[in-house]
Amino acid sequence: MAHHRTTPAPDPTPGSSFAPARGRLLRTLGPAVVGALLLGAALFTGEPADRGEAVPVSDETALSAVDAHGQLQVCGLKLCDENGQPVQLTGMSSHGLQWFDDCLTDASLDALAGDWNADVLRVSMYIQEGGYETDPRGFTDRVHELVEEGTRRGLYVIVDWHMLTPGDPNHNTDLALDFFAEMAAAHSDKDNVLYEIANEPNGVSWDAVKGYSEQVIPVIREQDPEAVVLVGTRAWSSLGVSEGSDHSEIVADPVDADNIMYVYHFYAASHGGPHFDVFRQAAQELPLFVTEFGTQEHTGDGPDDFASAQAYLDFMAEEQISWVNWNFSDDFRSGAVFEPGTCAAGGPFGGTGALKPAGEWIREQIRTSGTGA
Repeated sequence: MAHHRTTPAPDPTPGSSFAPARGRLLRTLGPAVVGALLLGAALFTGEPADRGEAVPVSDETALSAVDAHGQLQVCGLKLCDENGQPVQLTGMSSHGLQWFDDCLTDASLDALAGDWNADVLRVSMYIQEGGYETDPRGFTDRVHELVEEGTRRGLYVIVDWHMLTPGDPNHNTDLALDFFAEMAAAHSDKDNVLYEIANEPNGVSWDAVKGYSEQVIPVIREQDPEAVVLVGTRAWSSLGVSEGSDHSEIVADPVDADNIMYVYHFYAASHGGPHFDVFRQAAQELPLFVTEFGTQEHTGDGPDDFASAQAYLDFMAEEQISWVNWNFSDDFRSGAVFEPGTCAAGGPFGGTGALKPAGEWIREQIRTSGTGA
């Protein structure tokens, strides 16, 4: 799934799999705080407060997702906040940093946090395809910068080790150990960093993915014992479905680690039917986080299937499964939210003027989902 990211673009934007949120609504606050704010609004305006609807507050008084929920943890099958209350994050994934770094600017990240009201930014650092292995120091430094940028905007940040081709994560184990040791050491004082250790394993057994995970997770835990770790599943993180298996292989032989979630990816126009069925079943047995999805075909391109995507999102809202959409860039494919040329022009990144149909749809979904819904 999503093996589209190996498809070269017809221009200098090859590649393809695929950012944050401060202006929260009052529902991120406790009932007592909400009541006090509503009362204050009524006194200020001289009109009765409408208690049937959340009243937005200014950026100075609104809590970011991180302010409201703190250090995340896995409790049972759910992602929970520091108080053990289930929480659903919603946001965007970057595209590959080697191709679309110009889409991750102060202006675009401000828009993602303030206008899109996202909770989470996934920083997708490819390993091959012109990524990390070509300049380990440069890409590592850029990820550090983006973690800091997301943190300043009150976003949770997923550090995505975007291995894709080759599909065996063990091909990169030594690189991964070095990278995650440095990342975890540098950001262990933060409450908002999650680690996705293998984007889309493919062509390998679950045992191979599990073995890799059990090497990398201890390196993270040594430096950052409380961080949530996200474990890719086989067959392009389809829980095995795209290679004829299902989640039962994970249930039977889970990764030997605590505070982890298993990753599921889907593309709505390609992954209905058996994919959706297994996903729904797996949600009753495994802690899941959807770190990548699109409304298109598995190529990240083609027509949008908003109806199928909405069915997925409705289910994820019911189960409080966090999700991240692919992707926050101006790639020519339909899955990139901005029209080509937007990033080079410096925006606009807020509003809907520069958005493709999928971008307009997902912006509205994020604005009405997650911690601010």
